[in-house]
Amino acid sequence: MLRILLVSAIGVLPGARAWAADVTPTGFLVRYELVIDGPAAKVYDSLLDVGSWWSDQHTYSGASRNLSIDARGGGCFCEKLPTGAVEHMRVVYLKANEALRMSGALGPLQAHGVAGAMTWRLSPADRGTKLDLTYSVGGFMAGGFEKIAPAVETVLKEQADRLKRYVETGTPAAK
Repeated sequence: MLRILLVSAIGVLPGARAWAADVTPTGFLVRYELVIDGPAAKVYDSLLDVGSWWSDQHTYSGASRNLSIDARGGGCFCEKLPTGAVEHMRVVYLKANEALRMSGALGPLQAHGVAGAMTWRLSPADRGTKLDLTYSVGGFMAGGFEKIAPAVETVLKEQADRLKRYVETGTPAAK
């Protein structure tokens, strides 16, 4: 197994840890942890309001306001397009103020023979709520997963950091 340590390359926030771990020819696991200064209920509600904090740059439509998560088993993490739609993931587990798990392949992974499971887990922390984000992807991808894993890690870290800023300041943009 190839282990890739990305801490120095991505400029991790204080109190946060990120890495792309267990990158193999058949898949990878990305994990990111951080503490958000806010109660779990606020973090959870904000997480579900994905169109308010997700980056416009990481959408098909160019506008995060077109994103939504239908918060129920089988619900869609979807995006409206001017002439269609994208199903990014499907909700498979939901526990208010504690966890959201979705299955699916994000972005360029959709064009490959892969499956993914993404979990956003919330737990109490000394100053707020600990967010533990994991995304496990496996299957077949021509050329392997070594190049895509760091890119996926960077994009997910950006989204988690945007969620943190949104909860703490009301705006997801870095100042």
